[in-house]
Amino acid sequence: MRRIMVSFLFAVCTSTLLWAQEVKPKWPIPSELKWEAINGYPMAYRDAGEGTSIVLVHGSTSDYRIWNAQFSIFSETYRVVAVSLRHFYPERWDGIGTDFSIEQHAQDVAALIKKLNLGKVHLIGHSRGGAVAVEIAKSHAEVIRTLVLPDGSIEMPAPETAEGKAAGDFTKKLIGTLQENLKTGDSAKAAEVFIDMLSGSGTWLRSPESMKEMVLTNIYSALGDKHRPISTCADVKKFDFPVLLMTADKSPKKFDFMYSEMRKCREFPATVVIPNAAHGMQRLNPDVFNKVTLEFLSQH
Repeated sequence: MRRIMVSFLFAVCTSTLLWAQEVKPKWPIPSELKWEAINGYPMAYRDAGEGTSIVLVHGSTSDYRIWNAQFSIFSETYRVVAVSLRHFYPERWDGIGTDFSIEQHAQDVAALIKKLNLGKVHLIGHSRGGAVAVEIAKSHAEVIRTLVLPDGSIEMPAPETAEGKAAGDFTKKLIGTLQENLKTGDSAKAAEVFIDMLSGSGTWLRSPESMKEMVLTNIYSALGDKHRPISTCADVKKFDFPVLLMTADKSPKKFDFMYSEMRKCREFPATVVIPNAAHGMQRLNPDVFNKVTLEFLSQH
């Protein structure tokens, strides 16, 4: 019996070791990034600074680079971890697979936070990354010190009004249009329509080449975007940490509408509006965005 048990334990340890060894990036990792095996995937992230940790979570068609205007400044006083979610750059994914979802990304980020021993973190999620951050808040509240949602894509049950229907359908229409346009094979045109729907006509053409390159590198990840989880009043009532809600003066109205729905469930501070900016506010008006964010974090 003892011999059988020893053989069994040896087999388990060996298979676990082999599994861990198999989780290696099959694509180049930029020198500025680190990576960890997280839930069977080599998850890349940028890491700098010391002290209380900030974890930055990007949205659709982007990656850790969307936070370039924040990373160096925030890391002067905090430890900053900017993640690239599963199947985003540095991987170049074709959108085919079954392990791409808000819930999976939330489990990955929470696991990374725990593996790096970051403790309770300031969790900042932009756009779709906000949906990921909200799911972490719902399933792993123990890792959150504060929650910051700049145009965070939280989905609440919408009232049966024209405004409610428009807000409830916004993301579905946005991602659905992108997915249909990608089927034509013209990824640049698909990206232009997507970005202009989010930030206004002509935004894509005015965007710097570095922004366009990032979007085009990640564009096919949108094919894996199937749904957004619905959050209820019962969910948001459990948020027992400070929350900062942000939008921009030129952002789609959907985001502030959903924040208003959150306030029907419990009290939240007034939404901070970043001026002279659209959906990508951290890039379009970084000075104000950074000031607002750092002032909030310094209080908690």
